[in-house]
Amino acid sequence: MALFHVMVHSLYRFILVFAAGNSGLSTHQELGELVIAVASNRDRAAFAQLFDHFGPRLHAYLVRLGSDGASADEILQDVMATLWTKAHLFDPAKSSIATWLYRIARNRRIDTLRRDRLDFFDPMDAPEIAAEDAGTDRKIDMQFREERIKESLTALPEEQLLLIRMAFFDDLSHSEIAEKTGLPLGTVKSRIRLAFSKLRRQLETSGVIDAGSEA
Repeated sequence: MALFHVMVHSLYRFILVFAAGNSGLSTHQELGELVIAVASNRDRAAFAQLFDHFGPRLHAYLVRLGSDGASADEILQDVMATLWTKAHLFDPAKSSIATWLYRIARNRRIDTLRRDRLDFFDPMDAPEIAAEDAGTDRKIDMQFREERIKESLTALPEEQLLLIRMAFFDDLSHSEIAEKTGLPLGTVKSRIRLAFSKLRRQLETSGVIDAGSEA
């Protein structure tokens, strides 16, 4: 499992570098424009589109983190209320809207857990709790990243996924892949580049990486 974690982390960083510079209107940009409409005009239709898009995703994310259905619903409502009232704080030049909302959701869940634990709080436990919270944050980030990368990989067309597996997990060069598959070298390169561009867009939309981020 440790090797798998290392490979996923390396793949994540490779996606950032390989697909950097991708241009054109993408989902995160379109969603960012909806947020701007909410911030500027209190656009209810734009907010409804954002709720429809992120509501199920955020709820599923919170459940995966360990929240029960009722708690996930409560946190989701809080997150979307924050979007409605504080949309002006979102800066599309700094991050994707997905990153912004997922971070709010995660922080709200952590705040809820901390509030619940204060009912049984012993001041002598403060250093241990602080250390545990920091470790929990890192674990949540890693788990979320790995799950999204695996989901993004399985969403690729089979011909692209095969080449990614051969190039990354089997450590074959493009020339070796072309020889094994019988594909022209240019086709191998273009399919791999297209696959990593798709992976990057999917990871931006799901909040794993920011738009324009670098390794």
